[in-house]
Amino acid sequence: MKRYDLRQYGNGFLCKMECIINDQLYDGEVCIFIFEIGDGSIVMKAHNLIHSLGFSIINSIRFNEVDWTIVIKKVITKQHKEEVL
Repeated sequence: MKRYDLRQYGNGFLCKMECIINDQLYDGEVCIFIFEIGDGSIVMKAHNLIHSLGFSIINSIRFNEVDWTIVIKKVITKQHKEEVL
Protein backbone atom coordinates (compact mmCIF):
# COMPACT_ATOMS: atom_id res chain seq x y z
CA MET A 1 0.00 0.00 0.00
CA LYS A 2 1.29 3.42 -0.94
CA ARG A 3 0.19 6.85 0.25
CA TYR A 4 0.51 9.96 -1.87
CA ASP A 5 0.05 13.42 -0.39
CA LEU A 6 -1.10 15.68 -3.23
CA ARG A 7 -2.08 18.66 -1.09
CA GLN A 8 0.85 20.75 -2.31
CA TYR A 9 -0.62 20.68 -5.86
CA GLY A 10 -3.86 22.42 -4.85
CA ASN A 11 -6.61 22.01 -7.48
CA GLY A 12 -3.99 20.98 -10.05
CA PHE A 13 -3.42 17.56 -8.48
CA LEU A 14 -5.46 15.57 -11.03
CA CYS A 15 -2.63 15.35 -13.59
CA LYS A 16 -0.24 14.11 -10.90
CA MET A 17 -2.81 11.58 -9.69
CA GLU A 18 -3.27 10.25 -13.22
CA CYS A 19 0.50 9.87 -13.70
CA ILE A 20 0.83 7.98 -10.41
CA ILE A 21 -2.05 5.64 -11.20
CA ASN A 22 -0.72 4.86 -14.67
CA ASP A 23 3.01 4.71 -13.97
CA GLN A 24 3.74 3.93 -10.32
CA LEU A 25 1.13 1.42 -9.16
CA TYR A 26 1.25 -2.32 -9.69
CA ASP A 27 -1.82 -4.35 -10.59
CA GLY A 28 -3.74 -5.23 -7.43
CA GLU A 29 -2.01 -2.55 -5.36
CA VAL A 30 -3.98 -0.36 -2.96
CA CYS A 31 -3.18 3.33 -2.88
CA ILE A 32 -4.26 6.26 -0.72
CA PHE A 33 -4.43 9.77 -2.15
CA ILE A 34 -4.91 12.82 0.06
CA PHE A 35 -5.71 16.21 -1.46
CA GLU A 36 -7.30 19.56 -0.64
CA ILE A 37 -11.04 19.78 -1.20
CA GLY A 38 -11.16 23.37 -2.43
CA ASP A 39 -14.70 24.16 -3.58
CA GLY A 40 -15.83 20.54 -3.40
CA SER A 41 -16.24 19.91 -7.13
CA ILE A 42 -12.70 18.56 -7.27
CA VAL A 43 -13.80 15.42 -5.40
CA MET A 44 -16.20 14.48 -8.20
CA LYS A 45 -13.52 15.25 -10.79
CA ALA A 46 -11.13 12.88 -8.98
CA HIS A 47 -13.82 10.16 -8.89
CA ASN A 48 -14.50 10.64 -12.60
CA LEU A 49 -10.79 10.44 -13.40
CA ILE A 50 -10.34 7.22 -11.45
CA HIS A 51 -13.38 5.62 -13.07
CA SER A 52 -12.35 6.79 -16.54
CA LEU A 53 -9.02 5.01 -16.04
CA GLY A 54 -10.98 1.87 -15.14
CA PHE A 55 -9.86 1.55 -11.52
CA SER A 56 -11.88 0.84 -8.37
CA ILE A 57 -12.52 3.28 -5.53
CA ILE A 58 -12.46 1.42 -2.22
CA ASN A 59 -13.18 4.42 0.00
CA SER A 60 -13.65 8.16 -0.34
CA ILE A 61 -13.93 10.23 2.84
CA ARG A 62 -13.40 13.69 4.22
CA PHE A 63 -10.12 13.55 6.15
CA ASN A 64 -10.53 16.86 7.99
CA GLU A 65 -11.97 20.34 7.32
CA VAL A 66 -9.89 20.96 4.18
CA ASP A 67 -8.62 17.56 3.00
CA TRP A 68 -10.14 14.54 1.28
CA THR A 69 -8.85 10.97 1.10
CA ILE A 70 -9.52 8.49 -1.71
CA VAL A 71 -8.43 4.87 -1.44
CA ILE A 72 -8.20 3.00 -4.74
CA LYS A 73 -7.20 -0.43 -5.90
CA LYS A 74 -5.46 -0.75 -9.22
CA VAL A 75 -7.62 -3.41 -10.77
CA ILE A 76 -9.05 -2.70 -14.16
CA THR A 77 -12.80 -3.26 -14.02
CA LYS A 78 -14.47 -5.75 -16.35
CA GLN A 79 -16.41 -2.96 -18.07
CA HIS A 80 -13.20 -1.04 -18.82
CA LYS A 81 -11.52 -4.17 -20.20
CA GLU A 82 -14.45 -4.67 -22.59
CA GLU A 83 -14.29 -1.02 -23.70
CA VAL A 84 -10.56 -1.33 -24.45
CA LEU A 85 -11.09 -4.48 -26.52
